[in-house]
Amino acid sequence: MQRVDCNLRPIEERDLATVLGWRNSERVRSYMYTDHVISPDEHHAWFTRLSGDPFPTVLIFEYRGTPVGLKNFTQIDRRNNRCYWGFYLGEADLPRGCGTAMGFLALEYIFERQQLRKLCAEAFAFNDGSVKYHTRLGFRQEGRYLQHVLKNGVYEDIVSFALFRDDWLAGKTILENTVFR
Repeated sequence: MQRVDCNLRPIEERDLATVLGWRNSERVRSYMYTDHVISPDEHHAWFTRLSGDPFPTVLIFEYRGTPVGLKNFTQIDRRNNRCYWGFYLGEADLPRGCGTAMGFLALEYIFERQQLRKLCAEAFAFNDGSVKYHTRLGFRQEGRYLQHVLKNGVYEDIVSFALFRDDWLAGKTILENTVFR
């Protein structure tokens, strides 16, 4: 994976149909807290609400100029200097390492451009891929919420993670050399 092949940019109206297709795919919905099929009106209302954010909170990940994934930042708390993130690769059959590259660029964005202190994340405990992903990016597990989210008629456990800006900066070069060979 080459860094020049990867880019993060703010979502634009031209991305809406693509993002809605990704978000409504079974592959993505099966790992989301809110997993109903989203209507075009609901999707457009979500996009309209984004315009009130003080900085871009939804970013499109491009690989070789093609949109392939999404990173979003929520619960932005400037008083405590922290937020949460969410993400997905919308396209299937991408080169190995695309997700990690997307994560690296998003960490660079939130810690270095937005100057936040702490990034929080949550994943279903059954989502081994997401748990490993966060660990690979340097997150530490902070806890586990037992039977926390109702999913397909079952209350599922949630694993909580966090990464601090100081830890990101200390490990950035090593991660960068691993991600972008």
